[in-house]
Amino acid sequence: MALFGKKKVTGVKVRKRDIPDGLWIKCPACSEMVFKQELAAALNVCPRCEYHFQLPRRDRIALLSEPGSFQEWDGGLASVDSLGFSGTASYAAKLKENEQKTGYHDAISCGRARLGRHAIALGVMDFEFLGASMGAVVGEKVARLVERGTAERLPVIISCASGGARMYEGLYSLMQMAKTSAVLARHAAARLPYLTILTHPTTAGVMASFASLGDVILAEPGALIGFAGPRVIKETTQQELPAGFQRAEFLLKHGMIDLITPRKELRHQLLLLLDYLLPRPPAAGAA
Repeated sequence: MALFGKKKVTGVKVRKRDIPDGLWIKCPACSEMVFKQELAAALNVCPRCEYHFQLPRRDRIALLSEPGSFQEWDGGLASVDSLGFSGTASYAAKLKENEQKTGYHDAISCGRARLGRHAIALGVMDFEFLGASMGAVVGEKVARLVERGTAERLPVIISCASGGARMYEGLYSLMQMAKTSAVLARHAAARLPYLTILTHPTTAGVMASFASLGDVILAEPGALIGFAGPRVIKETTQQELPAGFQRAEFLLKHGMIDLITPRKELRHQLLLLLDYLLPRPPAAGAA
């Protein structure tokens, strides 16, 4: 230090400038620290490696509809603890906790919206609410969405995310797989389009029912998609699983999905599909 004409200071504690918590988030793919504002501006896609974080429900609805066009259906439906389920915490307590955390009564929002020039019936699942598990209310709201879409001659679009059936509701949860599949069969018989978007993760009962029944099945890059998880499958089969097993890219290669679409291109891709699948309105002045 003497070489540079400076004295060594001892006994002085240097204090680092305080940085507020919650401004940065670590990307699980590239391990880079990303400024949350920058992440939000990029639709929750990492600007370094394009890892797709989960997108909040409101933001997903905004992405898939024109501003102010979403009119919610059946928003007041809420789950009840019909089985009196109890464990480390009761089902009723978990429902209350998740309602307070998300501001919603259950794991899906459904309604009528507009995307470009098209009126659509739109459903958006939210992993933040009990892992977007499918209980009686989720199944009922999907069924009503599809039935109303059929009655009003609307294409149906559902953005899917789920950890599977809601174990707190037992058999009532599993019944939703058959119910949602049945109403989609009637929608298909009416020759109306049904598009699904598989986000990370989309698994188990949801994937085994309405998520996999789309006329066109889209997925976001890197999304985990499947029925049972890789660990369960490996333990059951006693075999090593291929690299990338159950990721969107693996499923596309093996014909299980139709398209992988980055989030920033999703809106445009859906508009192209709707333009192709729906009849064009007659030109002005046409006889």
